[in-house]
Amino acid sequence: MNESTPITPVSRTAPTARRSAANWAAFSTAEPGLARTVEERFGAHTHHVLATLRADGSPRTTGLEVRFLDGELWLGMMPGSLKALDLRRDPRFALQANPGEGTSMGGGDVRIGGRAIEVEDGATKSGYVKEVEPPEPFHLFRTELTEVVRTYVEDDTYLVVQVWKPGTPLRTIRRT
Repeated sequence: MNESTPITPVSRTAPTARRSAANWAAFSTAEPGLARTVEERFGAHTHHVLATLRADGSPRTTGLEVRFLDGELWLGMMPGSLKALDLRRDPRFALQANPGEGTSMGGGDVRIGGRAIEVEDGATKSGYVKEVEPPEPFHLFRTELTEVVRTYVEDDTYLVVQVWKPGTPLRTIRRT
């Protein structure tokens, strides 16, 4: 680099910065096969792992139940839970499907990244209550997906990683 080359500072994505996002219905339309696999993996077990960001920026992981209803991925939480407070402050999250017992991980390892938007609308929450019957009161978040990733082993030879991001085609990477 010579002295006349300007130095551009490294930019960090602010919590409020917007990246391309999609709801569950848009993802399912774009990649129906992968969406089915992801729903099956989340449906295989009740509890999964949610990662949020604490006020100091460090990660927090907690257990969580999820629901796929009406074209949305929903996250319901107890009132005043730390994960709900984290998401109110910074909506970014990562959600990992429970891998289950042993090491077979049928269907692979799946995780979803995105933003969680709290739902305050009474009609929407009432519809959720009719379907899910959660203990009340509760926090309800709908999700905006920024990434869906599936990792699995193919033919005992390849580690396959499928990555979907809104507005881009599914990317598949095979490693030996």
